[in-house]
Amino acid sequence: MPDIRIFEGKTTNEAIENGLKELKVSKNDVEIKVIENEDKRSFFNILAPRVVKVEIAIKDKKDENKKNPREKAVEEVEIDKKVLENAKVRMEKFLNDFLKLTTGKEVNYKSDIENNIIKVEIEEKTADFLIGYRGETLNSMQVILNAIASKDTNERIRVELDVLGYREKRKKALEELAEKIAKSVIRTRKSITLEPMTPYERKIIHTKLQDNNKIKTESIGEGLHRKVVISLK
Repeated sequence: MPDIRIFEGKTTNEAIENGLKELKVSKNDVEIKVIENEDKRSFFNILAPRVVKVEIAIKDKKDENKKNPREKAVEEVEIDKKVLENAKVRMEKFLNDFLKLTTGKEVNYKSDIENNIIKVEIEEKTADFLIGYRGETLNSMQVILNAIASKDTNERIRVELDVLGYREKRKKALEELAEKIAKSVIRTRKSITLEPMTPYERKIIHTKLQDNNKIKTESIGEGLHRKVVISLK
């Protein structure tokens, strides 16, 4: 019987990405079933919270041999530069309007295309409200920019948004936390469960401690409530 898990996200793509990252597999390795479909959203309710659920089942090894050999090649095809440029222009127009509306002025930022990803870095202090509590607003805004960039195209355009270098600071803080918790687990010989985190943040914890020969990490829970457990091997 295949291993079946349910994952959540603000969009179908995000829910699928969350699942693939947690299971450490590609789309070719799984069967995906959407439990709750995305609905059409207007400009005025685009910030409203929503949850989309998908059911992901890992395929049996024997099924892998039945895959179309072209699938991998298609998956690795780079996005056309014109499509990316148009997506970048579309995303920038929305972001410019949004920042002017929320700050009352034009906000300067850097926007570049690197490895099929549109990377946006905002360094102006007036945009610090976009970070929110532990980056929640930042992550939500990134989801919106992904949706805007991917509009009117069959390609899934990725946008990575950062404000005032928050993501690097958060990464460093999580790595320091991981080391501190690991030392505590070794000292007390008791496992410690961290608070729920995003897939990106959980990956930072797992990666930081993966070479520790005394500690093991695992994720438990489902969807938005998924958290990391750090324990002795």
